[in-house]
Amino acid sequence: QVQLVESGGGLVQAGDSLRLSCAASGRTFNSGYVGWFRQAPGKEREFVAEIQWNSGDMRYGDSVKTRFTISVDSAKSTVYLQMNSLKPEDTAVYYCATANVITTLRSLYRNWGQGTQVTVSS
Repeated sequence: QVQLVESGGGLVQAGDSLRLSCAASGRTFNSGYVGWFRQAPGKEREFVAEIQWNSGDMRYGDSVKTRFTISVDSAKSTVYLQMNSLKPEDTAVYYCATANVITTLRSLYRNWGQGTQVTVSS
């Protein structure tokens, strides 16, 4: 079983940047995909980005693809989400999870972390 722990959230102003971390522990995770999702109050959990652990292949949701960058540091077993030019509509709880296939479907992800809150003020 892989455990994921998110960190790095906080309160920032519009236009600021944040870097979220998703640290993996437990069973060695050296393949597959790690994805970031977010959930705003009263809304569905939304796909943000994913990365293939070994190849580094990545994909993004349409609303973030010009502003966010996902990366992996395999030596630290950590996936990062660099978020630039933040907007109030980016406010949400951000979660990371693992998948065995390339997918944006929330239902195919497992090992969800507890989430980290990002709040962007206008």
